[in-house]
Amino acid sequence: MKKDLLSCAELTVNDLNSIIELSQKLKKERGTPGAIKPLAGKSIGMIFAKSSTRTRVSFEVGIQELGGYPVVLDQGQTQMGRGETIPDTAHVLERYLQGIVIRTYKQSDVEGLAQNSRYPVINALTDEFHPCQALTDIFTMWEYSRGNLKGLKLAYLGDGASNMANSLMLATQLAGVDMTIAAPEEFAPVESILNRTGGAGRSRWTTDVVEALRDADFIYTDVWVSMGFEAEARRRMEILAPYQLNMANLRRAKPEAKVLHCLPAHRGEEITDDVMDSEASIVFDQAENRLHVQKAIMTLLMR
Repeated sequence: MKKDLLSCAELTVNDLNSIIELSQKLKKERGTPGAIKPLAGKSIGMIFAKSSTRTRVSFEVGIQELGGYPVVLDQGQTQMGRGETIPDTAHVLERYLQGIVIRTYKQSDVEGLAQNSRYPVINALTDEFHPCQALTDIFTMWEYSRGNLKGLKLAYLGDGASNMANSLMLATQLAGVDMTIAAPEEFAPVESILNRTGGAGRSRWTTDVVEALRDADFIYTDVWVSMGFEAEARRRMEILAPYQLNMANLRRAKPEAKVLHCLPAHRGEEITDDVMDSEASIVFDQAENRLHVQKAIMTLLMR
Protein backbone atom coordinates (compact mmCIF):
# COMPACT_ATOMS: atom_id res chain seq x y z
CA MET A 1 0.00 0.00 0.00
CA LYS A 2 0.98 3.62 -0.43
CA LYS A 3 1.73 5.78 2.61
CA ASP A 4 -1.84 7.02 3.08
CA LEU A 5 -5.45 5.91 2.61
CA LEU A 6 -7.24 8.93 1.15
CA SER A 7 -9.86 7.09 -0.92
CA CYS A 8 -10.03 3.66 -2.54
CA ALA A 9 -8.69 5.13 -5.80
CA GLU A 10 -5.05 4.71 -4.78
CA LEU A 11 -5.46 1.03 -3.91
CA THR A 12 -4.58 -1.90 -6.16
CA VAL A 13 -6.25 -5.30 -6.37
CA ASN A 14 -3.30 -6.71 -4.42
CA ASP A 15 -3.81 -4.07 -1.73
CA LEU A 16 -7.46 -5.07 -1.40
CA ASN A 17 -6.56 -8.74 -1.15
CA SER A 18 -3.99 -7.97 1.56
CA ILE A 19 -6.59 -6.02 3.55
CA ILE A 20 -9.13 -8.86 3.30
CA GLU A 21 -6.58 -11.51 4.26
CA LEU A 22 -5.26 -9.55 7.23
CA SER A 23 -8.75 -8.55 8.40
CA GLN A 24 -9.73 -12.22 8.53
CA LYS A 25 -6.58 -13.06 10.50
CA LEU A 26 -7.02 -10.23 12.99
CA LYS A 27 -10.69 -11.05 13.49
CA LYS A 28 -9.87 -14.68 14.21
CA GLU A 29 -6.99 -13.86 16.56
CA ARG A 30 -8.67 -11.00 18.44
CA GLY A 31 -8.08 -11.33 22.16
CA THR A 32 -5.69 -14.27 21.90
CA PRO A 33 -2.30 -14.21 23.67
CA GLY A 34 -0.45 -14.25 20.36
CA ALA A 35 -2.26 -11.26 18.85
CA ILE A 36 0.21 -8.96 17.10
CA LYS A 37 0.91 -5.44 18.44
CA PRO A 38 2.34 -3.55 15.45
CA LEU A 39 1.52 -0.14 16.97
CA ALA A 40 3.33 -0.80 20.27
CA GLY A 41 4.96 2.41 21.45
CA LYS A 42 3.18 4.53 18.82
CA SER A 43 0.73 7.39 19.35
CA ILE A 44 -1.98 7.82 16.71
CA GLY A 45 -3.91 11.07 16.39
CA MET A 46 -7.68 10.93 15.80
CA ILE A 47 -9.10 14.23 14.52
CA PHE A 48 -12.88 14.66 14.47
CA ALA A 49 -14.81 17.53 12.89
CA LYS A 50 -17.97 15.41 12.51
CA SER A 51 -19.90 13.49 15.15
CA SER A 52 -19.18 9.78 15.29
CA THR A 53 -20.08 6.50 16.96
CA ARG A 54 -18.67 3.58 14.95
CA THR A 55 -15.62 5.43 13.61
CA ARG A 56 -14.62 6.84 16.99
CA VAL A 57 -15.06 3.61 18.95
CA SER A 58 -13.70 1.19 16.34
CA PHE A 59 -10.55 3.22 15.68
CA GLU A 60 -9.88 3.97 19.34
CA VAL A 61 -10.37 0.34 20.37
CA GLY A 62 -8.42 -0.86 17.33
CA ILE A 63 -5.42 1.35 18.08
CA GLN A 64 -5.35 0.09 21.66
CA GLU A 65 -5.68 -3.55 20.61
CA LEU A 66 -2.74 -3.08 18.24
CA GLY A 67 -0.66 -1.77 21.14
CA GLY A 68 -0.85 1.94 20.30
CA TYR A 69 -2.12 4.99 22.14
CA PRO A 70 -5.00 6.99 20.60
CA VAL A 71 -4.92 10.78 20.96
CA VAL A 72 -8.44 12.11 20.28
CA LEU A 73 -8.78 15.70 19.04
CA ASP A 74 -11.87 17.78 18.29
CA GLN A 75 -10.91 19.65 15.11
CA GLY A 76 -12.95 22.66 16.18
CA GLN A 77 -11.01 22.84 19.45
CA THR A 78 -7.58 22.71 17.76
CA GLN A 79 -5.76 25.57 16.07
CA MET A 80 -7.05 24.17 12.75
CA GLY A 81 -10.40 25.54 13.88
CA ARG A 82 -8.86 29.00 14.39
CA GLY A 83 -7.12 29.37 11.06
CA GLU A 84 -3.84 27.49 11.35
CA THR A 85 -2.95 26.12 7.93
CA ILE A 86 -3.16 22.42 7.15
CA PRO A 87 0.60 22.20 6.31
CA ASP A 88 1.56 23.88 9.59
CA THR A 89 -0.71 21.52 11.55
CA ALA A 90 0.74 18.50 9.75
CA HIS A 91 4.34 19.54 10.44
CA VAL A 92 3.57 19.99 14.13
CA LEU A 93 1.64 16.74 14.56
CA GLU A 94 4.32 14.66 12.82
CA ARG A 95 6.68 15.66 15.66
CA TYR A 96 4.34 14.03 18.19
CA LEU A 97 2.45 11.27 16.38
CA GLN A 98 3.17 8.26 14.18
CA GLY A 99 -0.09 8.43 12.25
CA ILE A 100 -3.31 10.43 11.84
CA VAL A 101 -6.93 9.33 11.42
CA ILE A 102 -9.22 12.20 10.40
CA ARG A 103 -13.00 12.48 10.02
CA THR A 104 -13.87 15.85 8.54
CA TYR A 105 -15.76 17.71 5.81
CA LYS A 106 -13.26 18.64 3.10
CA GLN A 107 -11.33 15.99 1.20
CA SER A 108 -8.68 18.66 0.60
CA ASP A 109 -7.99 18.83 4.36
CA VAL A 110 -7.18 15.11 4.43
CA GLU A 111 -5.02 15.37 1.32
CA GLY A 112 -3.22 18.41 2.72
CA LEU A 113 -2.34 16.58 5.92
CA ALA A 114 -1.03 13.62 3.93
CA GLN A 115 1.06 15.76 1.62
CA ASN A 116 2.74 17.50 4.54
CA SER A 117 3.22 14.60 6.97
CA ARG A 118 5.88 11.94 6.79
CA TYR A 119 3.57 9.57 8.67
CA PRO A 120 0.41 7.82 7.35
CA VAL A 121 -2.92 9.66 7.17
CA ILE A 122 -6.18 7.68 7.03
CA ASN A 123 -9.42 9.18 5.77
CA ALA A 124 -12.12 8.21 8.27
CA LEU A 125 -14.81 10.08 6.27
CA THR A 126 -15.14 13.26 4.23
CA ASP A 127 -18.00 14.67 2.18
CA GLU A 128 -16.52 12.91 -0.87
CA PHE A 129 -15.22 9.56 0.36
CA HIS A 130 -15.54 6.98 3.15
CA PRO A 131 -12.91 4.38 2.20
CA CYS A 132 -12.73 2.51 5.53
CA GLN A 133 -16.45 1.81 5.38
CA ALA A 134 -16.35 0.69 1.74
CA LEU A 135 -13.44 -1.69 2.42
CA THR A 136 -15.37 -3.04 5.40
CA ASP A 137 -18.36 -3.62 3.14
CA ILE A 138 -16.22 -5.59 0.68
CA PHE A 139 -14.86 -7.71 3.53
CA THR A 140 -18.38 -8.34 4.84
CA MET A 141 -19.58 -9.42 1.39
CA TRP A 142 -16.48 -11.62 1.09
CA GLU A 143 -17.39 -13.36 4.36
CA TYR A 144 -21.00 -13.96 3.35
CA SER A 145 -20.04 -15.16 -0.13
CA ARG A 146 -17.50 -17.63 1.29
CA GLY A 147 -14.54 -15.80 -0.16
CA ASN A 148 -15.84 -15.52 -3.72
CA LEU A 149 -16.51 -11.90 -4.71
CA LYS A 150 -16.11 -12.18 -8.47
CA GLY A 151 -19.38 -11.71 -10.31
CA LEU A 152 -21.46 -10.76 -7.27
CA LYS A 153 -24.07 -8.07 -7.81
CA LEU A 154 -24.52 -5.18 -5.40
CA ALA A 155 -27.57 -2.92 -5.73
CA TYR A 156 -27.34 0.52 -4.14
CA LEU A 157 -30.50 2.57 -3.57
CA GLY A 158 -30.46 6.30 -2.88
CA ASP A 159 -28.08 9.19 -3.41
CA GLY A 160 -25.72 8.10 -6.18
CA ALA A 161 -23.29 10.97 -5.57
CA SER A 162 -22.78 10.42 -1.83
CA ASN A 163 -19.46 9.62 -0.20
CA MET A 164 -20.63 6.03 0.22
CA ALA A 165 -21.68 5.63 -3.40
CA ASN A 166 -18.33 7.10 -4.52
CA SER A 167 -16.32 4.80 -2.28
CA LEU A 168 -18.36 1.69 -3.02
CA MET A 169 -17.95 2.17 -6.76
CA LEU A 170 -14.18 2.34 -6.37
CA ALA A 171 -14.05 -0.63 -3.98
CA THR A 172 -16.37 -2.90 -5.98
CA GLN A 173 -14.47 -2.19 -9.18
CA LEU A 174 -11.32 -3.49 -7.45
CA ALA A 175 -13.13 -6.48 -5.95
CA GLY A 176 -14.74 -7.67 -9.18
CA VAL A 177 -18.24 -6.96 -7.87
CA ASP A 178 -20.81 -5.51 -10.28
CA MET A 179 -22.56 -2.53 -8.70
CA THR A 180 -25.79 -0.98 -9.94
CA ILE A 181 -26.86 2.33 -8.44
CA ALA A 182 -30.56 3.18 -8.49
CA ALA A 183 -30.77 6.94 -8.07
CA PRO A 184 -32.81 9.81 -9.51
CA GLU A 185 -31.22 12.10 -12.07
CA GLU A 186 -30.83 14.83 -9.44
CA PHE A 187 -28.48 12.53 -7.52
CA ALA A 188 -26.75 10.71 -10.36
CA PRO A 189 -23.31 9.17 -9.66
CA VAL A 190 -20.10 11.08 -10.35
CA GLU A 191 -19.39 10.18 -13.96
CA SER A 192 -15.61 9.95 -13.63
CA ILE A 193 -15.97 7.40 -10.79
CA LEU A 194 -18.83 5.52 -12.44
CA ASN A 195 -16.77 4.98 -15.60
CA ARG A 196 -13.45 4.30 -13.87
CA THR A 197 -11.77 0.97 -14.67
CA GLY A 198 -9.76 -0.01 -11.63
CA GLY A 199 -10.47 -3.74 -11.72
CA ALA A 200 -12.87 -6.40 -12.91
CA GLY A 201 -16.03 -4.94 -11.38
CA ARG A 202 -18.46 -2.80 -13.38
CA SER A 203 -20.47 0.17 -12.12
CA ARG A 204 -23.84 1.10 -13.64
CA TRP A 205 -26.50 3.71 -12.96
CA THR A 206 -30.24 3.50 -13.51
CA THR A 207 -33.23 5.45 -12.28
CA ASP A 208 -35.20 2.17 -12.13
CA VAL A 209 -35.21 0.47 -8.72
CA VAL A 210 -36.61 -2.78 -10.14
CA GLU A 211 -33.82 -2.99 -12.70
CA ALA A 212 -31.14 -2.37 -10.09
CA LEU A 213 -32.48 -5.04 -7.74
CA ARG A 214 -32.87 -7.77 -10.36
CA ASP A 215 -30.61 -10.73 -9.37
CA ALA A 216 -28.89 -8.68 -6.65
CA ASP A 217 -26.86 -10.65 -4.09
CA PHE A 218 -26.52 -7.66 -1.73
CA ILE A 219 -28.59 -4.51 -1.32
CA TYR A 220 -27.13 -1.33 0.15
CA THR A 221 -28.64 1.92 1.30
CA ASP A 222 -27.48 4.93 3.30
CA VAL A 223 -29.07 7.97 4.91
CA TRP A 224 -30.59 10.46 2.50
CA VAL A 225 -29.39 13.50 4.44
CA SER A 226 -25.74 13.22 5.44
CA MET A 227 -23.91 15.56 7.80
CA GLY A 228 -23.42 18.89 6.09
CA PHE A 229 -26.52 18.57 3.88
CA GLU A 230 -29.23 19.33 6.46
CA ALA A 231 -30.41 22.44 4.59
CA GLU A 232 -31.49 20.19 1.70
CA ALA A 233 -33.34 17.70 3.91
CA ARG A 234 -36.92 18.29 2.76
CA ARG A 235 -36.03 18.30 -0.94
CA ARG A 236 -33.89 15.18 -0.63
CA MET A 237 -36.59 13.27 1.23
CA GLU A 238 -39.17 14.02 -1.45
CA ILE A 239 -36.96 13.10 -4.40
CA LEU A 240 -35.50 9.94 -2.86
CA ALA A 241 -38.72 8.53 -1.39
CA PRO A 242 -39.24 6.04 -4.30
CA TYR A 243 -35.80 4.58 -3.54
CA GLN A 244 -36.61 3.39 -0.02
CA LEU A 245 -35.36 -0.07 0.89
CA ASN A 246 -38.62 -1.64 2.05
CA MET A 247 -39.85 -5.21 2.08
CA ALA A 248 -41.40 -4.92 -1.40
CA ASN A 249 -38.05 -3.86 -2.84
CA LEU A 250 -36.15 -6.47 -0.85
CA ARG A 251 -38.28 -9.17 -2.48
CA ARG A 252 -37.20 -7.92 -5.93
CA ALA A 253 -33.65 -9.17 -5.29
CA LYS A 254 -32.51 -12.78 -4.98
CA PRO A 255 -34.33 -14.72 -2.22
CA GLU A 256 -31.05 -15.06 -0.30
CA ALA A 257 -29.98 -11.42 -0.79
CA LYS A 258 -28.41 -9.68 2.19
CA VAL A 259 -28.99 -6.09 3.32
CA LEU A 260 -26.15 -3.69 4.08
CA HIS A 261 -26.26 -0.24 5.69
CA CYS A 262 -23.26 1.73 6.95
CA LEU A 263 -25.31 3.18 9.87
CA PRO A 264 -26.65 5.21 11.48
CA ALA A 265 -29.96 4.26 9.90
CA HIS A 266 -32.91 6.64 9.78
CA ARG A 267 -35.59 4.00 10.14
CA GLY A 268 -38.70 4.78 8.16
CA GLU A 269 -36.78 6.95 5.72
CA GLU A 270 -34.19 5.16 3.56
CA ILE A 271 -34.91 1.78 5.20
CA THR A 272 -37.94 0.32 6.97
CA ASP A 273 -37.97 -1.43 10.33
CA ASP A 274 -39.04 -4.76 8.88
CA VAL A 275 -36.05 -4.81 6.50
CA MET A 276 -33.58 -3.51 9.08
CA ASP A 277 -34.62 -6.20 11.56
CA SER A 278 -35.10 -9.02 9.04
CA GLU A 279 -33.00 -12.14 8.67
CA ALA A 280 -31.64 -10.62 5.47
CA SER A 281 -30.03 -7.78 7.42
CA ILE A 282 -26.32 -8.12 8.21
CA VAL A 283 -25.79 -4.51 9.25
CA PHE A 284 -24.45 -5.29 12.72
CA ASP A 285 -21.94 -7.83 11.42
CA GLN A 286 -20.95 -5.10 8.98
CA ALA A 287 -20.57 -2.60 11.84
CA GLU A 288 -18.38 -5.02 13.82
CA ASN A 289 -16.14 -5.51 10.83
CA ARG A 290 -15.15 -1.84 10.89
CA LEU A 291 -12.89 -2.77 13.81
CA HIS A 292 -11.14 -5.65 12.08
CA VAL A 293 -10.70 -3.95 8.70
CA GLN A 294 -9.40 -0.72 10.21
CA LYS A 295 -6.94 -2.69 12.32
CA ALA A 296 -5.73 -4.32 9.11
CA ILE A 297 -5.39 -0.95 7.36
CA MET A 298 -3.44 0.54 10.27
CA THR A 299 -1.21 -2.53 10.47
CA LEU A 300 -0.38 -2.35 6.77
CA LEU A 301 0.27 1.40 6.83
CA MET A 302 1.82 2.00 10.25
CA ARG A 303 3.71 -1.12 11.29
